[in-house]
Amino acid sequence: MIPVLEVPSSEDLTELTAFLWQQGVAHRVTEEDGRQVLWVADQQDPVRLQELYRYWRSGGNLAAVQWPQARHRRRAEVSWTALPVTLLLIVLSFVFSLMIGFGASFERMSWFSFTPFQVQGQALMHQLLWPTLVSGEVWRLLTPIFLHFSLIHILFNLLWVWIVGSRMEPTQGSRSLIGLVLFSGLSSNLAQYLVSGPMFGGMSGVVFALLGYSWLWDRQGGQPRFGLPPALMGMMLFWLALGYTGVLEGVGLGAIANTAHLVGLLAGLCWVPIARYLNRHSG
Repeated sequence: MIPVLEVPSSEDLTELTAFLWQQGVAHRVTEEDGRQVLWVADQQDPVRLQELYRYWRSGGNLAAVQWPQARHRRRAEVSWTALPVTLLLIVLSFVFSLMIGFGASFERMSWFSFTPFQVQGQALMHQLLWPTLVSGEVWRLLTPIFLHFSLIHILFNLLWVWIVGSRMEPTQGSRSLIGLVLFSGLSSNLAQYLVSGPMFGGMSGVVFALLGYSWLWDRQGGQPRFGLPPALMGMMLFWLALGYTGVLEGVGLGAIANTAHLVGLLAGLCWVPIARYLNRHSG
């Protein structure tokens, strides 16, 4: 992004930024030394935006402005070059899941599980977390999110990663998305390990975080809006409740990482104020 305007922090830019979002102009407002700085995507014309600002400040009606790039909005939002983290999550999930044969290879799965384990007959033997971390295997804190155990499992999770990631990353930045993935992945993995041990995997905790985050962001009037169905939270809570009742396992969907889902959802809700802070103080 490039800076195009610098104005006093006391100036209310809400009307201007709302207009820019309506026209599909990806931007961010940061606060630096008592000043507000408006940043926009590199492909935008800074002179045109400065003229728009002067027109608006002189009393001009933004509703009457015809923005020439509005027709390109949707294409710009889904440009692959603007989605490095989203695409990386998808690629790594397929790579790791194929490496473990979608759970068929316990030996390879043990390389990336939360702690190393061995299956001896009907018994599961695994190392404790602290000795594992002390030995330097810190990657295990995150890698379980990339392990999936069926084609349906991975496609369902990555569909939501794409839907939310392709809306979040171009407008709020890769930094905020990375932060949410790390925060929700680490917290949901740790919580699930404490409940069930290391035999789990999947992006579901992160997905619940992404959905919870996008739901609360829109509910609080955040811009730009994700635009996902308002009933999404109800669906997530219903799915979460089904998992805890055991119904999903009973119909053949396998073991459900319910704790990871719950903690991931809470992590996503908690990330909203953090993301607002990052958006205000990053360029």
